[in-house]
Amino acid sequence: MSPRLSYATVRESRRRAIHVVRIDDDILEAPEIAELAERMRERLQSRGELTAEVVVVQGYSKETSRFFGDSYSVARVRAALFNAAVSWSPIVLE
Repeated sequence: MSPRLSYATVRESRRRAIHVVRIDDDILEAPEIAELAERMRERLQSRGELTAEVVVVQGYSKETSRFFGDSYSVARVRAALFNAAVSWSPIVLE
């Protein structure tokens, strides 16, 4: 069974966005998280974004959240999350 996921974007610059996938109901291992990020990159590539940055967030609170991705992107996402500048919507990755 695939985990329930949410999706958001964090603006990096005027032309680039960091794509954020949050795992809502499950704790995944590192290989599963890497696969999830790769599926998101494939989805974005099919839409024309060839160099998309993807950050995966796992956890329910500020103290328990774990972030996976490029360190610069993780810092931008963490700042946006804790400033309540992110709107989540459900997503299904196949």
